[in-house]
Parts: sequence; structure tokens; C-alpha cells
Amino acid sequence: SSISSDSDIRFRYRKLLTSSTSGTMSKSPMEAEVVTGVGSWMVCSMGMMIFNKQAITVFPEECTLTILQMAFTVAAMLLFAFPSIHIGSMKDFLRWSCVAPFFTGMLLTSILALKNAPMTLVIVFRSLSPLASLAVERLYPDPLTITPGMLGSIALMVSGAVIYTSQLDKSSLVGIQWVILNMIFAVADRLLQRLMLSKDQNPVDISKTGCTVLNNAMGMVPLFFAAIFTGEAHKVPAAFAALDVVGMSYVGATCIVGLGISYTGIWAQSLISATSFLVLVNANKFFIIFIEAYLMKTKEITKVQIAGAAISILGGIAYGKARQFVEASQDEKKKLLDPPEAKATP
Repeated sequence: SSISSDSDIRFRYRKLLTSSTSGTMSKSPMEAEVVTGVGSWMVCSMGMMIFNKQAITVFPEECTLTILQMAFTVAAMLLFAFPSIHIGSMKDFLRWSCVAPFFTGMLLTSILALKNAPMTLVIVFRSLSPLASLAVERLYPDPLTITPGMLGSIALMVSGAVIYTSQLDKSSLVGIQWVILNMIFAVADRLLQRLMLSKDQNPVDISKTGCTVLNNAMGMVPLFFAAIFTGEAHKVPAAFAALDVVGMSYVGATCIVGLGISYTGIWAQSLISATSFLVLVNANKFFIIFIEAYLMKTKEITKVQIAGAAISILGGIAYGKARQFVEASQDEKKKLLDPPEAKATP
């Protein structure tokens, strides 16, 4: 009896150890992918905002600049990633086509915002986007539970943004309409991409490279007509002629970084929630404040603004921890509610 009991205990221990080890091994590649995907997006995001700010200054034709970025991305994907482009069905294509207008609007309004307003104004307004994202995310097939910790951390981020904004002079509020529009397009784009990319929502059967090509190929069409309608098309030859080597380098850099952000944005969005992605956007952009103030030296930042930025960053870190706790709790509940596997009969 005691021998049988000891054998049973040893068997259960080995089974627990095996399942724990396999679970750890299966989690490691996923964690590595999240770190790589999100990290790559953060680098591209910082580069995109900085180079766009410089490029729109030397080449002030926003529709054409966006078209150049999109055309470069499509060409690069077709040349170097064609075998990986996959679109499952016409239904998947039509579903994803809803994303393209918001993706295009996000890129165009971002350039317009940077053309007419400082980078810092764009950043602080983006800190409000998780509020709208969190509300709309409740309509998803499998939404996360909202906890006081999540709401408190977002409130901390908004408070930091308010403190930062309170120190801005009126001249910094020029172009605020483009900043608000950019925030709206960004929220809609991230929510739709999350819904159609995440395995736990309602995903489309389209590869990441396929999504990247569709976003950029379809986005060029309305921009082409917008350039004609606004009269920008007539100014393009003169704008190209006025570019020097440095200006061409900035435009080329935006195209290269645009390719990176188009792919890594979809990659990162498929790994984390839309609200987490937008919080990450906000925390990431405060690195750009440092770059703008201390490296580019195009913006002076007061001590109060530094405090506001620090509060927002801490809010972003707190939100990430709160979100991680909720996701882990819901995963455990799903495991408990799943029916047990059928046992083999001798």
C-alpha cells in the first residue's frame, strides 16, 4: 500500500515537472517574439517621427511624401517577400480593406500634425488614445476585464500629459486639429488591426506581409486623388528640384523607416492588445521628447514638463503590469473552464 502510494506520488511529480518544463519551453519563443516585435516597432516608431519631422520641412508636400513611403513599402515587399504574401479569400480581402483608410489617414494626419505642430504636442495628445481604445475594446468578442489598477494607471498617464501641456505656450497649439484627427485615426486603425490579427478575436487569413502590401497599395489611391484635388501635384516637380543631398537623405530615410513601421506595426499588434499597443505608443514617444529637446535642440523643456513626462512613463509601466496581471488571470480561468481531456481506457 505504501509502495503503491509512493509510486503514485513519484508519477504525479514527474508528470507535473514535464508539463511545467514543456509550458516554459512553449512560452519562451512567444516571449522572445513579443520582445523582438515590440522592440523593432519602438525603434521604427521613433525613427519615423523624427525623420518625418525633418522630411516634411524640406519637402512640404504631405500627400506625395506619404505616397512615396507607401510605394517604397509595396515595391520592397513584392521584391523581397513575395513568397510570404498570402490572402486567404475574397472575404478576408474585403474585411481587411476596412483597415486601409484608417491606416492611410493615420499616416497623412501624422505628417500634417508634424508639419504644423511640435512633436511634443502630438505626443501628449496621443496619451488620451488608450481611453477611447479601452472603451471600444469592450465590444470585442473576448474583451479583457477592466480593473481599478488599469484605470488608475491610465489616469496617471493623462495627469502627466495635462501637467506637460500646461507648460506649452499658445504657439505650440498651432495645428491641433491635425493632432486630434491623428489620434482618432490611430485609435481606429489599432482597434481594427487588433480585431483582425489577434488569434483570440476574429482574425483574417492574411499573412503579415499581405496585410502590409494591402494597407499601402490601397492607401495610395485616395492620396493620389487628394494630391490632384488640393493642387499639390503641380508643386511636386519644384519641390523635388529644391531638394539637396541632405533633403533627399531625409526623404529616403522616411521611406526605409516607413517600410519597417508598416510591417512591425502589424507584427506587434498581433501580439498585444490594442490598448496596450497605444499605451506603448505613448511611453515610447517620451523618448522622442528627450531627443527633440536635448539632441535635436528644437524644443526647450521645463522641469515641470520633465515631471509630467516622468509621471506618464510611470503610468505606462503601471498599466502594463496591471494588464499583464489581468491577462494571466483570465488565461488561468479559461484553463479551468476547459473540459478535461478524455482519458485513455486500458
